[in-house]
Amino acid sequence: MERKIETFFKKWQQDIIRKPLILYGPKQIGKTFATLDFGKKEYKNIVYFNTENNLSLLDLFSKEKSPDKIILNLSLLSGETILKEDTLIILDNVEDNEIVKGLKLFGSEKSKYHFIAITSRREKLNEFKGEELQFKGMSEMDFEEYLWARDEKSLADLIKESFNKHKICPFHKVALELFQEYLMTGGLPEVVQASLDGKSAYEIDAIKQKIIDVYKKEILLNKVLIDIPRGLEVLNSVPEQLRKDNKKFQYGLMGYGKRAKEYEGAINYLVNNQLLYRSYKIQSVKSPLSSCREIDSFKLYLPDDGILFTMLHLNLKQFATDEKLKEILYENHLAKTLVESGYSLYYYQSEGKAEVNFVVQNRMGKIIPIEIATRSMSKAKSLSVFIKRFVVQQAYRITENNFSTKKEVRYIPVYAAFCLKEN
Repeated sequence: MERKIETFFKKWQQDIIRKPLILYGPKQIGKTFATLDFGKKEYKNIVYFNTENNLSLLDLFSKEKSPDKIILNLSLLSGETILKEDTLIILDNVEDNEIVKGLKLFGSEKSKYHFIAITSRREKLNEFKGEELQFKGMSEMDFEEYLWARDEKSLADLIKESFNKHKICPFHKVALELFQEYLMTGGLPEVVQASLDGKSAYEIDAIKQKIIDVYKKEILLNKVLIDIPRGLEVLNSVPEQLRKDNKKFQYGLMGYGKRAKEYEGAINYLVNNQLLYRSYKIQSVKSPLSSCREIDSFKLYLPDDGILFTMLHLNLKQFATDEKLKEILYENHLAKTLVESGYSLYYYQSEGKAEVNFVVQNRMGKIIPIEIATRSMSKAKSLSVFIKRFVVQQAYRITENNFSTKKEVRYIPVYAAFCLKEN
């Protein structure tokens, strides 16, 4: 399956000041497959190492401080000839600092050796940091990549064209139906492939449940043992938190007497490792938005819509007939799309009932409110009040309708949320 990360890989490969690349992202999103696929297409050969419990590799990087000797020993360990510029060296499941220190030796000068190290432990990036390395995040397949996988690349291009030129999409109904299929499937490559292969809903659900178990095993890596059961409690509670009319995270939903202070470490661990995404409440708006956030008031979202679909125990009939459940998935989708586009998440809630689902700030400092409005969740007044009160110049309303513009608000169909990355 074609992935957008390949475009980045090609630029990295051709960069005259190319440095060893640290590719990070949650497990099961296709990091290893995409890297291997790129290596097969663009290099004469690949040298692959799984670093997990690989004592020989750890011993090598701990002892050797010469780039030439490291290459010689990697060649001996793999049984492969490592060619300058023509071999891609992949180090998978990297967590050890000694290995990263060894990689930095190849980033201190213009090295002719190409390294990609893969990790799912985003929290380790603070330990790995250094100007000798380059970092790139990766996430699951977005809706555009899903369309590519379904051989609907022309439809994806039409959606982007409609977004960029502010005109209606001629295949709106088809796009909306495919998007709703995407919400049920999610963007994890194994699940998408199972769907393309015609697997039954039960088989697909079993695959997703296996991946949920993988996420739960990731929580076991938390160094603070007391936070492990709390992390599992938080993860398991997210679907029910999102079912509430007020989606603010409530500790009491996990049981009587639960307190914020007890769960702070567990929630930070889950967010730092991209197992959950967090959106903070704001009641005022000024730059930077981070100065307005209320630390104790936030919502949590899952990083994959298909996983949320399964954790909500939904079926096709429920999804088709229950507007509230559909809106939960729409909101989760927009949250993950914005985070994966590089935005920090905030939501606005006034002292009254007015609420705008998301407020983001782009790299130019522009503050942009984004509201979800469907048949049973119309918030036209909330967004209008927000625009007037804080004098914003750009706003989006995400709907099930086609593209349109009314005054200062752009109406974007929910399936086109991936276009916000382009913007």
